[in-house]
Amino acid sequence: MSKEMCFEGVLQAKLWYAQRISAMILGICVSIHLAIIFYAIRGGLTAQEILGRTQGNLLFALFYEIFVLACFVHAPIGMANILQETFPKLSFAKPISWVLALLILLLGSSAVIGIYSGGIL
Repeated sequence: MSKEMCFEGVLQAKLWYAQRISAMILGICVSIHLAIIFYAIRGGLTAQEILGRTQGNLLFALFYEIFVLACFVHAPIGMANILQETFPKLSFAKPISWVLALLILLLGSSAVIGIYSGGIL
């Protein structure tokens, strides 16, 4: 086995682990997020009341930033795998997955900052 093939195998194993670990984190985050939504709906909270509770709340900001980071890891790996399997002869899977990763990180983090700061930076 060549050194390049060995490196590719190690990289694929690391990506596999990263996606599985991020999936576990996402499972927890989605469950908590849904519980928060149900709590807000059952309590009849308005958007203004929800923002009032989240603005300046470091715990909410940390939780949702962890959520964003788990998405940042998980989704691009899956997208790259799907694109590579669907279009094996084309080499655009990695660039598209990098764009997706950057969009998730930038847009997700800016949403967290917006909710935390009340939209005022």
